[in-house]
Amino acid sequence: MTTEQPMTSQPAPVDHEPGYRPTSERTPVRAALLAALAVGLAAVLLAAIVSGTPSALGAGIGVVMVCLFFALGAAVLIVVTSLAPAASLLVALLTYTFKALLIGLVFLALASSGALDGPVDARWLGGTVIACTLAWTTTQIVFTMRARQLVYDLPPRATEANTR
Repeated sequence: MTTEQPMTSQPAPVDHEPGYRPTSERTPVRAALLAALAVGLAAVLLAAIVSGTPSALGAGIGVVMVCLFFALGAAVLIVVTSLAPAASLLVALLTYTFKALLIGLVFLALASSGALDGPVDARWLGGTVIACTLAWTTTQIVFTMRARQLVYDLPPRATEANTR
């Protein structure tokens, strides 16, 4: 006995048929934002319980910084990728540099204003920025690697049928 499958007259389905849904460019960004917010919320609650209001404020500022800067950078990159794909690497590197500079400027502004000496705990701020950045980056990498993306254009069904 053989285990051969009977021949059917229908061709094997291809990815561009109904039912195929490629992963949106926004899906990894949404997932990364939710992961960073979850880690940030946990950090704010832990800081409030363990160390009080200055620590919770520092953690809260860290969450807002990471989510705002990274979401804006991702939004700019999505727009540029759709308009000029060849420029996407350059824009990605520029937004990364811009995010690092903005985070540094926020730390500098908080330090020069004296906020890090009293109402804001610098350790919780820095730790939350690091934790949220790791959560964002890890989640975005995982979701991007799992995304269904076509890497070439398949011929339309009418052309495919005519070539047989």
